[in-house]
Amino acid sequence: MGCGGREDTPFKGQHYKKLRRRCLSKNKLFVDGEFPPTGSSLFFSRPAPADIVWKRPKEIVAEPKFFLDKASADDFSQGILGNCWFVASCACIAEDSSLWKRVVPDYKRQEFFPQSRYAGIFHFKFWRCGKWVDVVIDDYLPTRGGRLIFTHSKSRNEFWSALLEKAYAKLFGCYEALTSGKARDAMVDMTGGVGEGLDVADYRPEQLRDKLFDILHKAQDNMSLMCASIQARSAAEMETKLNVGLVRGHAYSFTGVKNVPLKGTGLFSMFNREKIQMVRLRNPWGGTEWNGPWSDGAPEWAKVSEREKKELGLTFDENGEFW
Repeated sequence: MGCGGREDTPFKGQHYKKLRRRCLSKNKLFVDGEFPPTGSSLFFSRPAPADIVWKRPKEIVAEPKFFLDKASADDFSQGILGNCWFVASCACIAEDSSLWKRVVPDYKRQEFFPQSRYAGIFHFKFWRCGKWVDVVIDDYLPTRGGRLIFTHSKSRNEFWSALLEKAYAKLFGCYEALTSGKARDAMVDMTGGVGEGLDVADYRPEQLRDKLFDILHKAQDNMSLMCASIQARSAAEMETKLNVGLVRGHAYSFTGVKNVPLKGTGLFSMFNREKIQMVRLRNPWGGTEWNGPWSDGAPEWAKVSEREKKELGLTFDENGEFW
């Protein structure tokens, strides 16, 4: 986490507690004049389509909730915006309560229930230029046909991920400004930590593969956040799907790094080892997964014991997560 003063800087001079008190005293829901529910908050390069309608969560579902059960990577699915870098980094943050609680202050009070004194106003914190910045938003969200068009949870009545994305978009000026980026930068913005990049090409020689795995394994043990992507060499290559199911220019979040014990020999004699180095990745799109060796239902898994599969939490669902 970053170091600095205890006071957070209100973004655009908007003080969450003052604005919330004012709304409650007037019995009115907050409407953010600094980031209004209009086309200018959506796009900077073109007009917003006429069929996009801004709605508050209570206009989308009957019983909206900020959190449903607890925060998890499943709370973040990418919408029509090309911001997989942000979604993948959020999925990493969601798995560590000590991190998301810093980004989501007052999380127990930020709800839609009367007893939580709902006022249509929410706030989130991001680390920018050496300090934590507090970003206030209203809860109007862009929809099409009554459904969220950008980041959303797998549960239709859970809204913290969509609201977090809106606050981040406000920080950048509009939603379109989140198109294309580096997951490393988003992770820095949400932790105050230091980002580092590794190029897999530097570790292709066999003698260096163990070194790369050790780096990843130690990073996981030290609670570091990790994402990965395949670089697109041109604009035409962006979001193109390879034969193995992976997508160029697309960010994947790491959800596991493990030496997986193998049983027997035969098929695995080529490895000349009793364990195989594995990483588990998550696609923020969901569904589109790796389809090569060790993919869901692949024959290689027959050489892993049922006990080990259970410890890995192995499932073959089309959920975007794969080893």
